[in-house]
This record gives sequence, C-alpha cells and structure tokens, in this order.
Amino acid sequence: MPLQLRKLVTYSETTLIEGGRAAITPLRLHAAAAVLTNPWAGRGFVEDLKPEIAAVAPELGALLTQEVLKLTGSGEAVEGYGKAAIVGTSGEVEHASALIHTLRFGNHYRKAVGAKSYLAFTNVRGGPNAPVVIPLMHKLDEGMRSHYLTIQFSILDAPAPDEIVVALGASIGGRPHHRIGDRYQDLKELGDTQHTTAPLDVASDA
Repeated sequence: MPLQLRKLVTYSETTLIEGGRAAITPLRLHAAAAVLTNPWAGRGFVEDLKPEIAAVAPELGALLTQEVLKLTGSGEAVEGYGKAAIVGTSGEVEHASALIHTLRFGNHYRKAVGAKSYLAFTNVRGGPNAPVVIPLMHKLDEGMRSHYLTIQFSILDAPAPDEIVVALGASIGGRPHHRIGDRYQDLKELGDTQHTTAPLDVASDA
C-alpha cells in the first residue's frame, strides 16, 4: 500500500523567558507531523512488515524532513532533533515502530541536517488528541545535555483507530540558562578516563 496521507500538522514555539530570566538566545522548537492510514490496518496479524515499510517510509521521511526544514529555514539551523510515532487503537505499537525505525525513514532527516547522533524517539499507541511527544538530543553529540529537550503537542482528531501519526522535531538552540554540564564531565568526575570526549561519528538509526 502506498502512503495515504490525510493531513500534515506543524507546530512551533519560542521561549523568550525561562526561570524568570530573559533568554540570551530564544529557544525555538519546531515539529512536523503526518497523519496517515495505517498500511496494516484491518489485515489481522501481518508477519512480514517489510513491503509496506519500503513503500511508505522513504516517502514519509522525505516529506516530513522537507516540512521541518521549511520551519527551521535550513538543515544547518537545526541543533537538536528527534522523532515520534503514535499508532491508533486498532494497530500495534510494532506498526508505529516499523515506519520510524528504519534507515529508509531516518536517513532523510539525518543527511539533511548533517547529523551524527541517533534520533531520539517515542513510539506508542493512542487515540485522538493523544500527546505527540518528541524527545530531542543534539544532532552531533548525544552527551550534550543542553539539548535534552521535549516537544509536546496533540492533534485533536488523530490518530483514528486505523491511522498512524508520525512526527519529526527540531530545536534551534538548547535550553535557556542550561547549567547541568554534560555526561563527559560526569564520567571524568567518576573516574572514567576512556569516554570523556564526544564521539567522532555515530551514524545509526534508532
């Protein structure tokens, strides 16, 4: 089954003040979500999900990447990134996972923003107005805690029981006034001398 898209939804927010103090650089969060027909809906237990993954995931990844870049202005502007999927109540969580945990989906976004980190994710089952929760991490360094962020919004009429919501999220900037350090400082303080620097290259799809 090819991609059957019902609607596209975008979300943006800008944080100007955090903790009662103005942000030196406002934090901008953006997301793009697709509401699509679950390609496995109504078919009972499907053993082999690969044909639908191959048919839907590449187009979906390219489409959502394009929508996110419209919001951010460019791939270079994106600092934190992540993904999420919600399958409707007639589907399996495996259906949500199938569309986002494949290089056919994630590599579109990763290449567009020049990322090395894996894409943080959520994949759950829910009904209309279920929260779309997209965890973010820095696109180049998963140990950079300043970019541990979460985008959350909902779509009033999605997902229907036979639908899936798939979303990509992005941040321009990290948390205003971030001051908890990063994991490499923790490792150094705990005596780990082998993993105290950021990885040079991580190119996988969670």
